[in-house]
Amino acid sequence: MTFSICGRQIADSCRQLFVANVTTTGDSFIEIYENTFQGSNFGYTSGGVNPSGSSGVIDKFPFASNANATNVGSLTQARYGLAGQSSTVSGYSSGGAGSNVIDKFPFASNANATDVGDLTQGRSCVAGQSSTVSGYTSGGGGSNVIDKFPFASDGNATDVGDLTQARERLAGQSSTVNGYSSGGSSPTGPGNTIDKFPFVSDANATDVGDLTIARRESAGQSSTVSGYTSGGLPSSGVIDKFPFATNANATNVGSLTQGRYAVAGQSSTASGYTSGGYGGGVSNTIDKFPFASDASATDVGDLTVARYFPAGQQY
Repeated sequence: MTFSICGRQIADSCRQLFVANVTTTGDSFIEIYENTFQGSNFGYTSGGVNPSGSSGVIDKFPFASNANATNVGSLTQARYGLAGQSSTVSGYSSGGAGSNVIDKFPFASNANATDVGDLTQGRSCVAGQSSTVSGYTSGGGGSNVIDKFPFASDGNATDVGDLTQARERLAGQSSTVNGYSSGGSSPTGPGNTIDKFPFVSDANATDVGDLTIARRESAGQSSTVSGYTSGGLPSSGVIDKFPFATNANATNVGSLTQGRYAVAGQSSTASGYTSGGYGGGVSNTIDKFPFASDASATDVGDLTVARYFPAGQQY
């Protein structure tokens, strides 16, 4: 199915989430881009660990209604502390438990993941970011490395830059033009740093602000204008928000329904989701909070398996 803008046929699969007006000789048209750091259909939670051991479960839950997740497949390796990335057609789970594996699973059907490449080094407790064309895996295992791998083809990652600090157990966010890594743990303890690195070129990150509380093991979510960091240790119920348009510190805009850490983050076009984690026990909770206003989260469903240190994706 296609639709037309200024006489130009556009595939229906290219959902308009941000545009650029481009003028050529005698013609003006709109370029349509796909925003992969938000989804319109489903959130996914992959991997993690519970008292029974590491999990390879891939859960899927709907954005259109509040409902429990369903088990739709498995990773190639059961592991925890992994990062999640999303293209327009596939979810990715990278690293975790000292692994360098990049797994890919389809959004169009419920199926197991396949191993499609390797990170530059095996590491745990990493953060994930997504541009329109590439997945990024930052930090983890006491590393400052920013890895990039392509969505268009299956392949290994390349080292494209460094965070401002080597750290692990950090959260990842994405705007249309930049990746962000917030919080995390370094040898000196939990941090509050918000790092930013560009998608258009391979470069090191810069420190652009601070979270309201230094913490680790948080989840990251992204609206079109702001990044969110939810949960974590200590003060594990806090939802922070920081702007993409300017370099600035975060503000506290709400709380999760349960104070917990080692959580996964997902983003729809309207809401942020925080799934799983640990707080007074292993959690299966799926929390949702709005992007349009500053407010606390509500409990909207359960994962099929309670677990912590999973990864989050969205479609």
